[in-house]
Amino acid sequence: MKKYPFPCKGKTLSRRRFLQRAGTAAAGLLAAGCCPRALIEAVESTATVEPTGTPVPTTVPTHTPTVLPTDMSSPPTSVPADAPTGVPTGTSTVAPTATPQPAFRSQVAIGRADSYDRALIRQEVEALLDGIGGLGDVVRPGDRVAIKVNLTGGSGFGSPKGVFPTESYVTHPEIVRALGELLWDAGAGEIAIVEGLFDAASYPRWGYVDVADALGATLIDLNNPAPYGDFALTPVGAGAFIYEAFDFNHVLEEADVFVSATKMKCHWYAGVTLSIKNLVGLVPMSHYQLDAKDTFRSALHGPTDDVTRARLPRVILDLFRARPIDLALIDGIKTVEGGEGPWIGCFNPVQPGVLVAGKEPLAADAVAAAVMGFDPTADYPDAPFLRGENHLNLAYGLGLGTNRLEEIGVVGPAIDEVRHSFNPCWG
Repeated sequence: MKKYPFPCKGKTLSRRRFLQRAGTAAAGLLAAGCCPRALIEAVESTATVEPTGTPVPTTVPTHTPTVLPTDMSSPPTSVPADAPTGVPTGTSTVAPTATPQPAFRSQVAIGRADSYDRALIRQEVEALLDGIGGLGDVVRPGDRVAIKVNLTGGSGFGSPKGVFPTESYVTHPEIVRALGELLWDAGAGEIAIVEGLFDAASYPRWGYVDVADALGATLIDLNNPAPYGDFALTPVGAGAFIYEAFDFNHVLEEADVFVSATKMKCHWYAGVTLSIKNLVGLVPMSHYQLDAKDTFRSALHGPTDDVTRARLPRVILDLFRARPIDLALIDGIKTVEGGEGPWIGCFNPVQPGVLVAGKEPLAADAVAAAVMGFDPTADYPDAPFLRGENHLNLAYGLGLGTNRLEEIGVVGPAIDEVRHSFNPCWG
């Protein structure tokens, strides 16, 4: 494995940071035909210096939250069979008409798999990504890629209900192996697998050391600044709900491409934990605890359930804006219902046999929620959002994509064909 994933190279900016800083100055230079070096120099000369202080206080702000759209009616739970899905026209069974079909805002792929057999997973993940147009518009030659996995809770729970964690509540390493191989094929220059671990044993016990060795990838624990000297204070941007900036390992700033590879699950407070909720593990735990004895990022939640109800979904959206997701891959082959881990009493292993992928994470999460039998536009106190507001609705209100199924084209089996109704976290 490589020791240093994305070393700093003088004043070189990742593409994401460059675009964030460029603004109108870069647009003007592009119009004038200036070369990339002139663009970089102009950006560096006008870039705003980011703050270097301590994290923003964790009290809930007093300003009024963003008002969501008033039309929150439930959309259809599946895409009509004759709707355009991005599949080549030769596969359509619908006779052409003179009236053009409306274009979907987003496109999400669904695949099936009944096991984590290596060859099968490689085949299915490749088909998923091909279904949404491949990786050519995500990864450019030499890009630095970070893959955020979901390894929640730590390795001390053993095999709850006789099922190994990777086949119940954490991302299976074979999903990451197949994804990593395809990222290399697409031209990636470096790959890091990242997570804010609950214990150091999680990577080796759950197969990630072997996968990283096979891929030539680097494993990073986001709770620590290593291999960098300190954390990066990364801004959320205008309109932050709770935090104006987060402490991140620099690997998240240096990455040109960021992938959320998560498990399909319910969550006690957030309702569902999919590609966007997966971002809670980005921040170092010790920096986001109300008490040093807490075993989770308690400051993100707040001191009481009444606070958590509104606070956590907004923190999730602050994280999403600080570190946008370029590709979502959701592992629902073998997972759990009723909770995010065995510490939830109604935790129960299930085998939906599905994978979901999308380049727009909100749409991917909406489709995954529908596959789980939930309405992705439902909200507190309706299931699965029994204890907190729906962060998918908040993201829609911010213009970060769509969670309306009628606006999403599905490639592969229809939602109705693969639906596996999950029990939410009833308690």
